[in-house]
Amino acid sequence: MRIKRQGMIVWFKHRKNIKQIRRHGHLIYVSKKLKYAVLYVHQAEIEHIEQKLNRYPFILKIERSYKPFIRTHYEKMKPEKEKKYDYKMGI
Repeated sequence: MRIKRQGMIVWFKHRKNIKQIRRHGHLIYVSKKLKYAVLYVHQAEIEHIEQKLNRYPFILKIERSYKPFIRTHYEKMKPEKEKKYDYKMGI
């Protein structure tokens, strides 16, 4: 059974606080230069975790990932018959 997760981008002031951010979810990436962390959390708990993180004084802002809500199933496009046989012309 797959657990539905959602990504969060957490912007922080100091790198020394990464350990506290790590406690709230699965830490994927930390940018040292731009001072942000990519964190994955359970989709059902995202509201609660976001409120907890916003209480910390070193958190600047939190952005959610919209990937779980975007349709990723694509249908094949069938080529038109004229274009299908167009490459054989002119030889």
